[in-house]
Amino acid sequence: MLYNLLTPLVDDYGFLNLFRYLTFRTGGSVMTALVISFILGPKVINWLKAKQCGASNVREDVPEGHLVKAGTPTMGGFLILLAVSISTLLWADLRNGYVWIVLLVTMGFGTIGFVDDYLKLTKKNSKGLPGKMKLISQIAIGGTAAIWYSQITQDPMATGLALPFFKDLLVNLGWFFVPFAIFVMVGASNSVNLTDGLDGLAIVPVMIAATCFALISYLVGNSIYSGYLQLHYVPGAGELTVFCGALVGAGLGFLWFNAPPAMVFMGDTGSLSMGGALGAISIVTKHEIVLAIIGGLFVLETVSVIVQVVSFKTTGKRVFAMAPLHHHFEKKGWKEPTIVIRFWIIATILALIGLATLKLR
Repeated sequence: MLYNLLTPLVDDYGFLNLFRYLTFRTGGSVMTALVISFILGPKVINWLKAKQCGASNVREDVPEGHLVKAGTPTMGGFLILLAVSISTLLWADLRNGYVWIVLLVTMGFGTIGFVDDYLKLTKKNSKGLPGKMKLISQIAIGGTAAIWYSQITQDPMATGLALPFFKDLLVNLGWFFVPFAIFVMVGASNSVNLTDGLDGLAIVPVMIAATCFALISYLVGNSIYSGYLQLHYVPGAGELTVFCGALVGAGLGFLWFNAPPAMVFMGDTGSLSMGGALGAISIVTKHEIVLAIIGGLFVLETVSVIVQVVSFKTTGKRVFAMAPLHHHFEKKGWKEPTIVIRFWIIATILALIGLATLKLR
């Protein structure tokens, strides 16, 4: 909004030229989201505590040690959504269709998570929204975003799939692009959701991934840098750098309250929306496969659940003491802070590997 309002005045007020720079607006987006989180955080937490009314938010399929967290309010992702949406609307170019696509996915998935969390709190029911309804809603939102993206993007990028390590290769998915895009967004969303099981475990890898995609968005949206690095140039994708900055700032602000011992959990409101946002950004920037590397921790958590279910149903035996993977290490006697910090280290290593693909072509 500031970009659209102030840049026409540059001829009269030269200092407003700053708002033309993505780097300046991204910095403003980070700080705005961070300040919003700090200011509204205590108010949101108190509101959530009042709404909780003694309802338990601890799932039944977790280690016994989690019972001590029963009084901690969930649905803290609402704070993240507030900070991200306000900051993005304030600092991004609102004429950019990609910004609205990513906001649609983020807020749409966040709404699904909000309803799920709200039902858990008010109905004193740990199950919340039925799984099939959540999945159908995610598919509908993801499909809408994918179709919108293909309509505002020129061929061959509209339905193309870029592969890391290959500078010129762009696989045309044709009609299969929409189902593929839905899979990426829904898969990323639910992967982050599975990872969100310990204090601070999910939010830091999300910030790491958002930081990586801030750089990727900036590079692929710039014809000079994308040409130098032999990346596929996506006009307008650079504006997502502002959104990624908002996600990083909101994540930092939320971590202040989510650090062990957590004052609030993000719940499905936060995990579904942030995962969906990362998926949508990867589609716009043509780095869907790189997301699987940068967000490899989320992939590992998801694979652990799949392996556990398949193994138990086919052989009657469990591969892990408990799934997702972080619960397995809890069962093995690892302390929660140890698991969280080591998983952060893994996420950082995978992010660096993912970024290396930008140059190795």
